[in-house]
Amino acid sequence: MNLPALADLFASHGLRLLPGSYAVPVELLVQLPDATIVRFSARGTTLRLRKYSPDALTAITIPAECGCGDHHPQTGPARTTLSRYAVPLEERAIHGDLEHGWHHHEAGLLTLTDATPFFFDLLSTLHTRELVSVG
Repeated sequence: MNLPALADLFASHGLRLLPGSYAVPVELLVQLPDATIVRFSARGTTLRLRKYSPDALTAITIPAECGCGDHHPQTGPARTTLSRYAVPLEERAIHGDLEHGWHHHEAGLLTLTDATPFFFDLLSTLHTRELVSVG
């Protein structure tokens, strides 16, 4: 599975995959039907889902490499991300060392296909204003 296929899967569940999501290692930024934002990450032996208010999103501009303006524009592309001041409203985690016997960085090695069921499992435990169909 790749990010466009995952975006289609999420859309069928009323979710919106946002820019700033990555397949390797899995780091997903997703807008829920109630406009809240969740960030799912797979690092080390932990899979983590954090929920944020809708205003936690921000856009940052990536500076050009040389910045001189001769070879590149003075500013680069804008990237969607969570504000560095954003505080999670809720957090859920799967500790792979306890639940799956992982010892090193197995969560970080998961593919999108393997990580997606964990995402939906964690999502189903969040408090949301609208039900998200995960079945």
